[in-house]
Amino acid sequence: MNTRLSLTAIGHATSLFLAISYSLCVAFDLLFPEYQMYQAWEKLLPGFTWLSWSSFFIGLIESYGYGWFFALVWAPLFNVFSARGDKP
Repeated sequence: MNTRLSLTAIGHATSLFLAISYSLCVAFDLLFPEYQMYQAWEKLLPGFTWLSWSSFFIGLIESYGYGWFFALVWAPLFNVFSARGDKP
């Protein structure tokens, strides 16, 4: 049974998930300023400050990059341990 994961698929899927989540959180902060979460983004995303277009795009690019970082670490680890588990 082939259980290998595609690094490209995991990278794009995770990166898009994080970028969409980031965008939704920024929109939430703009719609509901009394529940702002931007302080967390300022700690997690270097160069992000509340809020300008350049800062928003820096955060978006960094969110996408964090997705690829996750994929580059997690997918090969999964493939290694999955291959070891297939052997009798």
